[in-house]
Amino acid sequence: MEWKRLLSSERARKTESKKSGQDGRSEFQKDYHRIIGSASFRRLQDKTQVFPLERGDFVRTRLTHSLEVSSFAASLGQSVGSRIMERDPSFTADDREAIIDILRSAGLVHDIGNPPFGHFGETAIRQWFKRNLGKLEYEGRPVSELLCGQRAEDFYHFEGNAQAVRLLSRLHYLVDGNGMNLTYALLNTIVKYPVSSLMIDKNSGDVRTKKAGYYQAEEAIFSAFSSATGAGHCRYPLAFLLEAADDIAYKTGDIEDAVKKGKIGYRRLLEELESARDKCRDEAERDALSAGADALSKKYENAVKYGKPSPEENAVQNWVIGVQGTLLFSAADAFMEHYEEIMAGAFRRELLAVSPQRGLCEALGDIAYRYAFQSKEILKLEIAAASIFDGLLQKFVPAAIRMDTPACTELDNKLTALVSENYKLIYREQAKGCDEVQKLYLRLLLVTDYLCGMTDSFAKQLYQELAGIV
Repeated sequence: MEWKRLLSSERARKTESKKSGQDGRSEFQKDYHRIIGSASFRRLQDKTQVFPLERGDFVRTRLTHSLEVSSFAASLGQSVGSRIMERDPSFTADDREAIIDILRSAGLVHDIGNPPFGHFGETAIRQWFKRNLGKLEYEGRPVSELLCGQRAEDFYHFEGNAQAVRLLSRLHYLVDGNGMNLTYALLNTIVKYPVSSLMIDKNSGDVRTKKAGYYQAEEAIFSAFSSATGAGHCRYPLAFLLEAADDIAYKTGDIEDAVKKGKIGYRRLLEELESARDKCRDEAERDALSAGADALSKKYENAVKYGKPSPEENAVQNWVIGVQGTLLFSAADAFMEHYEEIMAGAFRRELLAVSPQRGLCEALGDIAYRYAFQSKEILKLEIAAASIFDGLLQKFVPAAIRMDTPACTELDNKLTALVSENYKLIYREQAKGCDEVQKLYLRLLLVTDYLCGMTDSFAKQLYQELAGIV
């Protein structure tokens, strides 16, 4: 792979306004403004990061998380871009600015396809289809039998990353069926897993095959932008930096939010870091954990010394900022250390997983999981979210199966009338010339499109209204 091709400013819709080149913005800067002006981006303000349906304003939502990822990703782009310039004379200052702009936008949209209620929402959708697709029938045959192969696997392995590609390239219907019509370089950056649902192999040791990166419905779109950039089924180089920015944001942010919510305090956090250090056998990782624990202790001493209100909380907040900086430097170092492998499409790991900070990252993830994600508050909300997804899917999927067929009932028509008119328009355009099985597949995607477009509050309210709960 080479940068001149990777940084493709091509778009699916080739014709732009005659005034589009007169405002001084690069194509990648235009992407940023298209994103922040979109309803899909605004909806992230009412989607879960860790704590579903949180009424307070001090913990993160998908929107604030995405803004943090955008900032971290742009910082990584600046650091890495400057280092590439030193190594590769053909890589220019304009190229560096391009990757900064691409990563800034990619951070904003990396979670834009996620359903309500965080990653648990993805799990709920997968599990529902695994349980029910074989029970549902279309013209007397099981739907799972009709949708054999990738079309069925797309639902069994439903993935927010693949949904983001679909939303950005198709569902955001303002002008035509090309969605936001973003640059190919940006679309390729957000594909963390450049494989279909049939190519998933979690045991391969290759990070790119962990999950699906696109659906069968968007296979042609994926092929168009990955061919234009030259990445193909290799992981696009900037995807490594976007992934690192995401990891840094949620691993540190989840800890800070857990402290804010009272799930873990300063002293217990310090004990957990020291315990992780004592268990660590790798010297470099142990040193990183030791430095992290010492820094947290020092932050607390300073907060007490200077009479800060809530010194324990203040210490954690200041410590998190320091950890973020450390991890950003570490991710940039790892990218440059493995630069040749990345550009050859041969690097198989996450950046932070090959850095001395690996132990600290694993410790932060483990602490957040045990103290936040496994708290009774979260578990109860996830159980409630499962009921919401089950209830909505149980109503809308059968209606979608019968949609536009003689078997369609009056109730089916009422349910499909609730679905976004834009989404239905996109379905009908995609379905033109397709056989009945492909149309059935697209109608099921219509349901997941509708669900993923919901905010947490809207999903809860709709479920209650349709269930007659007042």
